[in-house]
This record gives sequence, structure tokens and C-alpha cells, in this order.
Amino acid sequence: MKQIYETYSAEETAQLGRQLGKAARPSEVYALIGELGVGKTALSKGIAEGLGVTEPVSSPTFTIVQIYEGGRMPLYHFDVYRVMDPLEMEEIGYEDYFYGDGLTLIEWAGQIKELLPEKRTEVTIQKDLEKGFDYRRITVAKAGGKEADGTLAGGCDENIGG
Repeated sequence: MKQIYETYSAEETAQLGRQLGKAARPSEVYALIGELGVGKTALSKGIAEGLGVTEPVSSPTFTIVQIYEGGRMPLYHFDVYRVMDPLEMEEIGYEDYFYGDGLTLIEWAGQIKELLPEKRTEVTIQKDLEKGFDYRRITVAKAGGKEADGTLAGGCDENIGG
């Protein structure tokens, strides 16, 4: 099952993120997919807000993972853009996060596709400059497991923007 959302500003993208964060459950993995500058970090900040994280959120590009524990559950925020070898993920104990008690959020998830759990939520963000510089098409799709046939993101509002 998948749902498609359209946003027309970074704030609308963050608003969708807040809805996804509010609907998140422990041990879920959100795999973010999209090109550079498409809005993965804006969506990530919104997801953190939806979890109740109040501290500033930024992409952990050089540290690979940043842990936020101030919300209703831990947020394990990965940026795997610079990961060139799956062994790097093993060295930081990725499985402890992927199968832990919090929400795992992975920017650039395609870089570690072979390590992703079968059961995950894939969030694909795409630009379409013909629809405007800030337009984003965001596809949220469950993969694997029984929940792949269910409602996504706790019934997020599909009319985020426009």
C-alpha cells in the first residue's frame, strides 16, 4: 500500500513529517529516498517534532547516526550518504538501532539497501520544477510484513499543500 502527498513549501514538507512522526511506532524504520536538496532533512525535522523532540535536528552526515531521546520514543537519525561499505554500519551496531525501541530514520537509505529490514516504510521525495521550485511529490509506502496492506502513517492528510 502506498500514499502520495504533494507539498509546495519546506514548511508543508515538515508538516507531513510531523504527521508521520505522530503516527510512528517503536521499532519502525523509515527509509528516506531522494536526490540531494530534495527535502529529506526538512521532512526529518518534522518527523522529530511529531515525536516530541525539542532539540535542534540536523543531518548527521559526518557522524552517521544521531540519537534524540527527548520525545515519546527515541529517534535514531541516520545519514548514510558517505557510507561506502556495509561494514561501516556493522561497526556502529546498526542492528541495535534498526530493531531497537525507537523510530529509525535513514536518509539516503538506498546507499545501504542490502541492510534495510524487509519490514520498513519507504518515503520517496521527488521534485518537479514544472510545478514550482518548492513542489515535492512524496510517496510513503510500507514494505514487507502484514502491515504492507494497511493504512499508512495513521491516515495522514493527503492534502498537505495546494
